[in-house]
Amino acid sequence: MFQEVSTRANFPEMEKDVRRFWKERDIFARSVKQREGRPFFVFYEGPPTANGLPGIHHVLARAMKDLFPRYKTMRGFYSERKGGWDTHGLPVEIEVEKQLKLNGKQDIERYGVEAFNKLCRQSVFEYIDEWAEMTEQMGFWVDLEHAYRTYDSSYMESVWWVLKQLWDKQLLYEGFKVVPYCPRDMTPLSSHELGLPGGYKDDVEDPSVYVKFELEDEPNTYFLAWTTTPWTLPGNVALAVGLDIPYVRVRQGDDHYILARARLSILQGDYQVEGDVEAKSLLGKRYKPLYEYLVPDKPAFFVVDADFVSTEDGTGIVHTAAAYGVDDLDLSLRKGIPVRHVVDLQGRFRPEVEPFAGLFVKKADPKIIEDLTQRGLMYRAETIRHTYPFCWRCGSPLLYYAVTSWFVKTTAVKDQLIRNNNAINWVPPYIKTGRMGNWLESLVDWSLSRWRYWGTPLPVWKCEKCDDRRCIGSVGELGLTLEADLHRPYIDRVTLRCEKCEGVMRRVPDLIDVWFDSGAMPMAQYHYPFENQEVFKARFPADFIAEGLDQTRGWFFSLLAESTMLFDESSYKNVICHNLVLDKQGRKMSKSLKNTVDPFEIMSKFGADATRWYFYAAVAVGNEYRFDPSAVQDVVRRFLLILWNTYAFFANYARLDGFEPGGAAVIGDVESSLDAYDPTTAARRLEAFVVDLSTWYVRRSRRRFWKSESDADKRSAYQTLYEVMVVLSQLLAPFMPFISETIYRGLAAGRNGQPESVHLTDWPAALPESTKGELREEMSRVRRIVAGGLAARNAAGIKVRQPLREVVIGGPRLHPELENILLEELNIKAARYAGEAGELTLDTEISDELKLEGLARDLVRKIQELRKQSGFAVEDRIRLFYEGDGLLAEALERWRDYIATETLATAVARGQAPDGASTETLKIEGHDLKVSVLRVAAN
Repeated sequence: MFQEVSTRANFPEMEKDVRRFWKERDIFARSVKQREGRPFFVFYEGPPTANGLPGIHHVLARAMKDLFPRYKTMRGFYSERKGGWDTHGLPVEIEVEKQLKLNGKQDIERYGVEAFNKLCRQSVFEYIDEWAEMTEQMGFWVDLEHAYRTYDSSYMESVWWVLKQLWDKQLLYEGFKVVPYCPRDMTPLSSHELGLPGGYKDDVEDPSVYVKFELEDEPNTYFLAWTTTPWTLPGNVALAVGLDIPYVRVRQGDDHYILARARLSILQGDYQVEGDVEAKSLLGKRYKPLYEYLVPDKPAFFVVDADFVSTEDGTGIVHTAAAYGVDDLDLSLRKGIPVRHVVDLQGRFRPEVEPFAGLFVKKADPKIIEDLTQRGLMYRAETIRHTYPFCWRCGSPLLYYAVTSWFVKTTAVKDQLIRNNNAINWVPPYIKTGRMGNWLESLVDWSLSRWRYWGTPLPVWKCEKCDDRRCIGSVGELGLTLEADLHRPYIDRVTLRCEKCEGVMRRVPDLIDVWFDSGAMPMAQYHYPFENQEVFKARFPADFIAEGLDQTRGWFFSLLAESTMLFDESSYKNVICHNLVLDKQGRKMSKSLKNTVDPFEIMSKFGADATRWYFYAAVAVGNEYRFDPSAVQDVVRRFLLILWNTYAFFANYARLDGFEPGGAAVIGDVESSLDAYDPTTAARRLEAFVVDLSTWYVRRSRRRFWKSESDADKRSAYQTLYEVMVVLSQLLAPFMPFISETIYRGLAAGRNGQPESVHLTDWPAALPESTKGELREEMSRVRRIVAGGLAARNAAGIKVRQPLREVVIGGPRLHPELENILLEELNIKAARYAGEAGELTLDTEISDELKLEGLARDLVRKIQELRKQSGFAVEDRIRLFYEGDGLLAEALERWRDYIATETLATAVARGQAPDGASTETLKIEGHDLKVSVLRVAAN
């Protein structure tokens, strides 16, 4: 017997009941275990950091991650879903710095690295309870009991093994390069980190200056060069010109300027062109340095040629500061120009640069402009708004700064990376050749070093005596075990004997990029290759991963790069790359804008199913989400309540009639969409089906359920709706695990040997193509005609409850049963066929008899509302009383039997109702009628 289902659904409370059931019956573990021995569906969890509270965007990411393993499990695959935690790096360090009120590396070292790292270790799981709560509340099934942690010695040893493989392949090296550098955190960053949220900021105001470099042998003759970083001018070592660029010499007053002809527009005031200048004639020309502090002891301050010079902006002559630009350093090294650092590692001018000593470079900009202006060397100074890089964690402006650090030679495997990337199924597909493809085409070597404290130490030891280097690939090589803490400062105390000179080898101080940590997770989560070799091989590569767009050059890249360098293949086959969650105005969510959204509040108010469904169905993957709580509320209104009411309708009538069940195209549509990793199309197809089920099949079949006799037609209606609802609960299970579980348990669990949870069932098999395709097409035609007829009624201002005499339909005659359906839907007495297919004409003349019938239908609707307001159950029988005369009374008397049948009235009488009846004066089209309803006691 089915249980009674309330139509007043409380989805958050229902979800709590489901979570209790899952926990008590161990449904997640059982759903995995029962597929053991079946083909693998491997999912890799991109590890979050639990030292910050989860946000609404984490619900999006985890909804995507949960959907496909659930689906594939129901399809019979074995999907373990091992969780993971990212525990290293600047995010952790910065939070601890804030707690301790420290400011920078000097404060940390005064506090003590050992004590600082101890607090980092403790803090990484500060909000793990909140993360676990969100994971459980939203129904994300992931194995957190056996989750990997990047700070575990076993994990770190596998990372060391990866680095040793790269070392052996000569892909790990120390070099001197210009890299993005954070002066606040005093560490280099990798170029791919600039693509993370906060890595670039738009509309940043900076200086835009045109500077005069006076020729050594031609007084009052100047090269004009442009820069947006005046702080690099004290570090100038050369000027660069393009050999294919035409230059000119111009005169303004007593001064002469050399610049590209195409850039004459930057000059202010009148000028005279004195003649053309060939680029080759400028090569080697010397000019006076702007500043004579820290002057190199090798030749500098002369003109060279470079292929990166253009006339798109500036003057066609490029100011070159070797230590502060990627192209600048490359050019200087090729041309033998010395490199000089005038700025220290904190981004402050060195003491030797006296006018600006100790100033942070950005604060020095206006002082440099002022100094050059006073000395007559500033041609023009203004401001510009452009995009500028910032530290993605601490928010400080980054510098491009030449450092000696360690790099991974990703450029050596560029072709393989591009090939392997092309083999990945990217969703959306344009990421493959767009954001990721473009990134790989312009690839630079991976800046691996981090000059910090809490992270995986670079396992390279250097001899103090002969400078020989050795890369370590296991803790055993150091005489350690996995019980040892491999972090700083403990690892820094481990020394080795140099095999070349017997000298002492000490570890280089660098840590590695945390993205290298996370990119090693396919191996490191299983402590490969030190154990679990077969376990790893069976679970590599992943079938599926998912993260946000910002991870294209973060985790997605690190996974691809490391697996390509190790195994020459990608570590994942399919990837969903979703976009950002913005507020409803399209702004990024931030505390300063007060537009952040608490995921717990949303799920507690509307339910996790509705929240998940919003992210599946709102926009196609790859588009931005403009999140508004009202959009989740709309999911409840337009979808969940329709679904629930359909379920309640079936369950309640089946309970009343004692129905017991015996032994579609939508299955195939959903299946094909999910197989293509397209959740949006699948979700929208399901939503449309549910709406159709409720507003077409159930609405049209109500009389089949309402009739008192239990004939074959009624049993068929029940059986059909039963089977549809059970299959629907299975199709919805990966998307909305809670409501699907509730519906399934209410309808099918335990019946005829069926499993107790929808998540323990197999995915429903798509039915073979029906032989009734012609009938389905004819029904589709009926629905198109109905839609056209309703539009025609609306245009004529005639409501559907008002019957009409005739409709003229173009095209072939419908089957009589289908014609009857059409006439019922349009509330029209007869159909006539004439004209071309698609044409439709209504006879809008309304006779007195038709008018009374229309009023009778309005009376039914009003009486049904009164029943509902009175708290009557759907099956309750009533006695109906009315008082009054006029058109409404006439309509009621004329259509007494029809009204009694529709409202379940056992008797209809004129006169005052007895005590206890519910009474209301009905108003319809300017007419009044007093009506009362009284529940009839059950026998």
